[in-house]
Amino acid sequence: MGRADARRAAKSGGIRRLFTWRKLVGAFFGFCLLIMGAFVALYLYVDIPKANALAERQSNVYQYSDGTLLTRTGNGVNRQIVDLAEVPKEVQHTFVAAENKTFYKDKGVDLKGTARGLLNTVSGKGKQGGSTITQQYVKNYYLTQDPTVSRKLKELVISLKIDQRMSKSEILAGYINTAYYGRGASGIQAAAQAYYGVDAKDLNVSQGAYLAALLQAPSQYDWATATATGKKLVKERWGYTLDNMVEMHWLDQAERDTLKFPVPDKPKPARGLEGQTGYLVEAANKELDKQGVTDDMRQAGGWTFTLTIDKKRQQQLEQAVDNQLESRLDREGNKVDATVQAGATSVDPKTGAVAALYGGVDYVKHYISNATRQDYQPASTFKPLVLASALENGAKTQDGDRIGVNTRYDGTSKRPVVGSDTPFAPENEDDQSYGSVTVQTAMNKSINSVFAQMVVDVGPSAVKKTALALGVPDKNFPERPAITLGTMNASTWDMAGVYATLDNHGKKVTPFIVKSAKNRDRTVDPVEGIGDQVISRKSADTVTSVLRGVVDSGSGRAANTTAYDAAGKTGTSENNKSALFAGYTPELATVVALFGESPKEGGGQVSLTGTANSGRANGGGFPAQIWADYTLAALNGGSAARFDLQNVERGEVSLPASPSTSPSASQSPDPEPSSSSVQPSQSPVETPGDATSEPPVEEPSQPVELPSQSPVLPGEGSGTGRPGNNDDGTASQQ
Repeated sequence: MGRADARRAAKSGGIRRLFTWRKLVGAFFGFCLLIMGAFVALYLYVDIPKANALAERQSNVYQYSDGTLLTRTGNGVNRQIVDLAEVPKEVQHTFVAAENKTFYKDKGVDLKGTARGLLNTVSGKGKQGGSTITQQYVKNYYLTQDPTVSRKLKELVISLKIDQRMSKSEILAGYINTAYYGRGASGIQAAAQAYYGVDAKDLNVSQGAYLAALLQAPSQYDWATATATGKKLVKERWGYTLDNMVEMHWLDQAERDTLKFPVPDKPKPARGLEGQTGYLVEAANKELDKQGVTDDMRQAGGWTFTLTIDKKRQQQLEQAVDNQLESRLDREGNKVDATVQAGATSVDPKTGAVAALYGGVDYVKHYISNATRQDYQPASTFKPLVLASALENGAKTQDGDRIGVNTRYDGTSKRPVVGSDTPFAPENEDDQSYGSVTVQTAMNKSINSVFAQMVVDVGPSAVKKTALALGVPDKNFPERPAITLGTMNASTWDMAGVYATLDNHGKKVTPFIVKSAKNRDRTVDPVEGIGDQVISRKSADTVTSVLRGVVDSGSGRAANTTAYDAAGKTGTSENNKSALFAGYTPELATVVALFGESPKEGGGQVSLTGTANSGRANGGGFPAQIWADYTLAALNGGSAARFDLQNVERGEVSLPASPSTSPSASQSPDPEPSSSSVQPSQSPVETPGDATSEPPVEEPSQPVELPSQSPVLPGEGSGTGRPGNNDDGTASQQ
C-alpha cells in the first residue's frame, strides 16, 4: 500500500470513528431531550394572559388630510355574547365541521399544522391554516393576529393549558363569540343579524354552514361584495362543511341533498357612517385591504387612518351637487328624479391624492358608492383616449395621412367604418351629419362617426393598450370599433386617474385615498400615486390642447370661464343611462357622473331623460355644471395657473393664452371635404341585435347661443356665468 492509500484509509477510518451509529443515535436523542426540555420550560414560563385588544378592542380613527376627525369606528363594538345553549346544536356542528373535525377529541393543538405554520412564518410565506378551534380561540381572545414565531409558540402552550382548564363547550362558545365575520360583526349573534336578520338561536344548519365558511375569508366571501371567484369559493366551502357533517353523522345525507345555498341579506351600513362619511371609509378600507391592512387587523382597533381628503374641498363638492342637482330634483314626486344617482372623484394630478369624493345621497340610504362603481359606461369621455392612441402610435387614415389635430374626417352620421372586419356605423347625436371636419371640431362636437373610423385607423387593440396604460380598467373591454363610444365599464375614480394622467403630461397617475395608516406596532406606506411615463408628453399635451377647445367652444362650454384654464370632455351613454363630464385644470382633475338606477328591488339601469324636467340628460348639463361649481370653489374663486403645453399640435381653434375667449369660428360649417378625407366604404351598417353591433350613443349638435337666464355660479359676475348647456349645446331647462 502506498503512502497516499494509507493516508486515505486513515482519514476514512477517522470519519467512521467520529460518526458511529451509537454517536448519531445519542445525538438524536440528546437533541430531542433538548427540545422537550425547552418546551417544558416554555410551558412553565408561559401562563394564560388577560384578554387581548381584539377581545376588548379600541376604536379606529379616520381623519381628514389636515388631521381633523372624520369618524371613529369600532368604539361601540358590534358584538353580543350568547350562551352556547342558545345556538342550535347543528349550527354548533357547522363550525367544528368547517374548522376542526377532531375538536371534541384533540388536546387543543394540531402539532403538524402548527409546525407547518411555523415553517411558513420563518420562510416568509405568511400565515397558514391548520390551527384547531382552540388555537384560533386563543389567538382571537388572548393573543394577536401577527404571524410571528413567538406568537405561534405562545398559542401552542396556551392552547394546551386552555384545553385542560376549560370544557370543549366553553371553548367553542368563546370561539364563535369572538370570531370576526365581516360587515363589522364580531360574534355569532351579530353575524346572524348582519347576514340573515335573525338571532343566533333562529339560524338553520344551511345558514350556519355559510357563517362557518365565512370565517376563512370574511371580506372575500361576503356574498354582497364577493367577486365571481369569491362566490365560487365560499359555495365550495359551504358544501365542504355540510359534507363533513354528514361524514361525522351530524347530518343525514337525505337532508344534505335538499339544502340550498342560503344567499345572505344585503348589507346594512353601520351607524355613524351617514352622508358621505361611509363612502370615504369604504374607499379607504378597500385601499387598505390591498395594502395589507386586513379586516382582522382593522377590527383589532387602535389604528389612525389619515385620508387624503381635503375637508374644505369635500364640503365644496357636496355643496356643488346640492346646488346644481339635488336642489332641482323632486325625488318623492317625480319617477325620473327618483332614479338619479350622482358620483364624483377629484384628484390632485401632481400626486394622485384624492381631494374629494361624492358617493351618493347618503351611505345609509344608498350603499353602493357612485364614485367607485364600475357597472356603467364612461361613454364619450373615452374619445380623447382614441386620439391619444392615434398620436402615440403615429397612426394614419385609410388614405395614408398621419392623424393629427387638423386631419380631416367625414362626419356623416351612420357612415360605415372603412377597413374593419367588424361592421360599425354609429349614429351621431340627433342623426346630424357634418361633412368634412377636422379632428378638433370632431372632438368639440363629439362626432361619433369620426372617432369610430379613428379607432379602426389606429387599431382597436392599440387603442385598448393605450387606454389600459392610462388607467381604464380591463373590464368588459372589447377590441371593436364601438369602443370609441366608451362601451367598457369604468368608474369616476378610474376616469379621474386617466384624465389626471393627461393633465400630468402623460405620466401615470394612480388615485389613492389613504395618506397614512398607523397603530402602535405598525405604519403602512401609502400607494405610490405617480408612476412611469405611459404616453409621451407631446401626445398628452396635444390632447389637453384639443380638450381646451371642447371647453372653450364645444360641448363642454358649461365649464368655461375666465377664472381658470380648463380642458374636458362630455359623455352620455346609450339611452342616457349615464352622463359624465371629465375635466381638469393644471391643479385638479375631476370627473362627475350621473347614473340612472331603478329604485326597484334588483336595481337596473334606466334612462336619465327628463331629469329635473330638463329633457335629454347629457354630460354638458348637470355634470358639467356640478364640475364648474365645485372647481371654482375648490380653486378659491379661480387660479392664474395655466397648462404648460409643449410641442403640441395646434388645431384650427385659436386657443387663447387665458381661457376667456368666446367660442371661435370653428363653430361655423367646415369647408368641403379635402382629398385626404376618409370616404365611406360599402361595409354593411350595423343593425340592432347584431352580435357584433353596438347601439348609437351620443353626442352633440351645433352649439347655439344660450339664454340670458343661464345660472350664475357663486362668486361670479354676470359676465362670467357658465351657461347651462347640454352636450348638444342647447340650453338645459332651469
